[in-house]
Amino acid sequence: MLRFNIIGPLNLTWNSETITVPRGPKVRQLLTLLTLRPGSVVSHGTLVDELWGKEPPKTALSTVRTHVYHLRKSLREALGERTAHDPIETWSTGYVLRALPEQVDTEVFQQLARQGEALLNRGELVEGARLIRQALALWRGDPLTDVTRGPVLTQHVRHLEELHMRTLQLRIDADMRMGLHCQIAAELKRLVACHPLNEWLHGQLITALYRSGRRADALHAYHDMRNLLREELGLDPSTELQNLYQAILSDKAGNHSFVESPAAPVNRLFSGPVDRAS
Repeated sequence: MLRFNIIGPLNLTWNSETITVPRGPKVRQLLTLLTLRPGSVVSHGTLVDELWGKEPPKTALSTVRTHVYHLRKSLREALGERTAHDPIETWSTGYVLRALPEQVDTEVFQQLARQGEALLNRGELVEGARLIRQALALWRGDPLTDVTRGPVLTQHVRHLEELHMRTLQLRIDADMRMGLHCQIAAELKRLVACHPLNEWLHGQLITALYRSGRRADALHAYHDMRNLLREELGLDPSTELQNLYQAILSDKAGNHSFVESPAAPVNRLFSGPVDRAS
């Protein structure tokens, strides 16, 4: 089965064999945009928006058709006799990538994340966390690192990055609920270094350190976070974090933690960006 992978460098595979990806930058943009909407029409307007933004040339539509021609040709040459079907279908309003959701890594990622959260919400922590880890394992790096991004792909990438952080928070929340505080403290230190203004991650780190018997380290982590917020944003920590700090100071944080569920509803985040043009 042909698979389309964009969570990381653009990559196509047939079973375990890597398929040559078209080289032209605009052709790769078109392929990526179609991949993000498998089985759905991507309109001419959306393709033009992606390739040229607000000032497309008068020949934009005919140029899109030329790029699609070259994309089809490249895919036929790369696939050879593996399939008799053209993976790109022409509609009156645009083009469709003829692929099932399970052929696209972003679709598989979102499906696993949805299933994992549903299990977590039912209290099935071990199986839910397993699916969440399986989803996160699909990330080979930042999405589309080797593809030129116009305004439409930029929107998609931001959405994927939000989904990744959301899913990572779900996994951390599951680990915390299973009592794996010692195991994830080091990971949380790395994450707060990468995302220094994410108070949720700071709260998890402080809680994990305290519940690992490292009360002094938890207090130091709070002070570091408070100083950072004041320097960068001129803000104090949230009320929840301040309450957690006071509970740790009095050594009465046994049942107190900063373990709010990640804020954005998963059913909204996993719905995907809206096709901006028709």
